[in-house]
Amino acid sequence: MSLLTFNTAISSYRHHSVQRSRKNFAAPTFNPSSSCPCSITAFPASLFCNSRTRPFSRLSVVSQTANLVSDTDSAARVGQDRLLKVPTSNIRNFSIIAHIDHGKSTLADKLLQLTGTVEKREMKDQFLDNMDLERERGITIKLQAARMRYMFQNEPYCLNLIDTPGHVDFSYEVSRSLAACEGALLVVDASQGVEAQTLANVYLALENNLEIIPVLNKIDLPGAEPDRVIKEIEEVIGLDCSNAILCSAKEGIGITDILDAIVQRTPPPSNTAERPLRALIFDSYYDPYRGVIVYFRVIDGTIKKGDRVYFMASGKDYYADEVGVLSPNQLQVEELYAGEVGYLSASIRSVADARVGDTITHFSRKAEKSLPGYEEATPMVFCGLFPVDADQFAELRDALEKLQLNDAALKFEPETSSAMGFGFRCGFLGLLHMEIVQERLEREYNLSLITTAPSVVYRVNCVNDETVECSNPSLLPEPGKRRSIEEPFVKIEMLTPKDYIGPLMELAQDRRGEFKEMKYITENRASIIYELPLAEMVGDFFDQLKSRSKGYASMEYSLVGYKESELIRLDVQINGDPVEPLATIVHKDKAYAIGRALTQKLKELIPRQMFKVPIQACIGSKVIASESLSAIRKDVLAKCYGGDITRKKKLLRKQAEGKKRMKAIGKVDVPQEAFMAVLKLEREVL
Repeated sequence: MSLLTFNTAISSYRHHSVQRSRKNFAAPTFNPSSSCPCSITAFPASLFCNSRTRPFSRLSVVSQTANLVSDTDSAARVGQDRLLKVPTSNIRNFSIIAHIDHGKSTLADKLLQLTGTVEKREMKDQFLDNMDLERERGITIKLQAARMRYMFQNEPYCLNLIDTPGHVDFSYEVSRSLAACEGALLVVDASQGVEAQTLANVYLALENNLEIIPVLNKIDLPGAEPDRVIKEIEEVIGLDCSNAILCSAKEGIGITDILDAIVQRTPPPSNTAERPLRALIFDSYYDPYRGVIVYFRVIDGTIKKGDRVYFMASGKDYYADEVGVLSPNQLQVEELYAGEVGYLSASIRSVADARVGDTITHFSRKAEKSLPGYEEATPMVFCGLFPVDADQFAELRDALEKLQLNDAALKFEPETSSAMGFGFRCGFLGLLHMEIVQERLEREYNLSLITTAPSVVYRVNCVNDETVECSNPSLLPEPGKRRSIEEPFVKIEMLTPKDYIGPLMELAQDRRGEFKEMKYITENRASIIYELPLAEMVGDFFDQLKSRSKGYASMEYSLVGYKESELIRLDVQINGDPVEPLATIVHKDKAYAIGRALTQKLKELIPRQMFKVPIQACIGSKVIASESLSAIRKDVLAKCYGGDITRKKKLLRKQAEGKKRMKAIGKVDVPQEAFMAVLKLEREVL
């Protein structure tokens, strides 16, 4: 063994011993069965005795180091042996729930690295966030699953991590993940404390009867206050935090404690392998070569490669061509049994045959009753998606079907517009959800899309006692046919430091909010609850919340029902022609201000034409705001130098006649930015 190798081993030990001393750990001991890839650093104390007390021979050092090098290989093998079967009692299915930007993805990276699931050369930040959009925005959009192998007290355990998003718009993904687990890590930022989405995710976990393990992350930050946050969790959520784990995912502090807690405190799944097969599909996606790939959790029974499986909701049956686990890449196995999480490929070509929430069973031995599945997602925001090229309509439909397989919260139906042609009316859980879907359609399926301004679903009570649901403002019944209009209201809870209570209450009041309750969670943090129209939140409400609180406030909202309001339809006419996608339903008191701001914004966005273009905002036949684009004029008098004035008048008259004819037959192309102009009006109107 070279001297360089020995010096490297010594420095490695010193580094890790310092790290352990910071965590108040005992002196490291050598454990050949440890699953940690860094267990090579746990050198025997005898190897590093002071030469004054006990000299050591070079030969003994070489033999000891050789043993440790072989132990590195065994640690790597432990991580690679995650396909080996373990008893059902040694399986742990858990999820990580947290508010956005509380370090959840970084913690998942450390768990994968420490258990040897991902080799060091393949490791990268946000490993489970494999979409470009997730990396660019720094958020988790899709749930991901990963199988890990961990040695605890010389016994192998199989840990199935199902990662979840943290943004409120992707709460449906979180609910699907939690239904496949028995435990959850509740990650809370030790400097920021409990946030709005933290509460929402905890309540989802409690509804699923999960064992919750509180974890305080980012304790290495200068502003970390673990004692205050622990007290906050106990007071706000009601969880016992006497055994809460303090960690720093970035520095690798406390990761082993988290793994030990998962093994000790998360209950194992029930051993029901002898029952008929029942597996719950919690996610799926479309592969162009293999068809629909479904991710599932086996609740009862076993599933093998080559089995003929039956999808209970769709009534279709297929042969299982490939069965495997996600670790986090797909690895084939021969069999999966009760409690395990895996994937299935069966050459499923129709995306409607394997939906999220369906139950998989054997064709020859069907289960008596399917699993409950998931509650249907209720879209909160609607908008129109139209292809720029009309020939791409069929491609857009196929892309939406495949994306709906991967995102079960997406809803769509065909729509026709006089200005835009054929497209789809799509429903989303929120504004961020809408942006992400549009980006994915354009990136993953090479589509050029025009998106109309988002709107919500209104209920129109007609004079003939019928109730019509209207998500498209252009389809609103005429004033003579309707008796009243109801709009959806949401209950919004804003958690904020006490210094920003005033600005946030002012924001909610400006958005027609109705104050409900305010209470102090701690001495310096308050919870403000309002009920306000969902239409007032579709826009820059979240941006305003963050800017007015300097980024410290967070929010959580839920639909509470419909209330009657004085609403009218605001139409936009460009060059005398109504533009349906720009029509909006607004409150009567705000109609003039919004119409004025909208016409001014459109004047900036629509390019000038060869003729004068009037832009008008109308309520029925009454114009309430108007702007006009001046015509682009050619200097027809440039070639006239001197001569009679009648020559110049003749040229100008000829030009005016041409522009009059051009205005009669000319069409104005409205750019994509103009259809999103309604979103940017709030700061101009308020």
